[in-house]
Amino acid sequence: MPKLKTKSSVKKRFKITATGKVLAGPGKKRHNLMARSQKSKRSNRGSQTLTHADGITVKQWAPYGIA
Repeated sequence: MPKLKTKSSVKKRFKITATGKVLAGPGKKRHNLMARSQKSKRSNRGSQTLTHADGITVKQWAPYGIA
């Protein structure tokens, strides 16, 4: 079997925790922030865990894990 390539964007945007969950930075933080409430901007700080279904998809893009 040939080796599988990891998507380069996945290496930059996601992290996998020790328990196997996938962490990602929140969206909608770059521009147009005046239209968002202060509460939504606060809740988007840090990183967030993806849903189980999205985590499975991200793990398929990184077949050997994210180093």
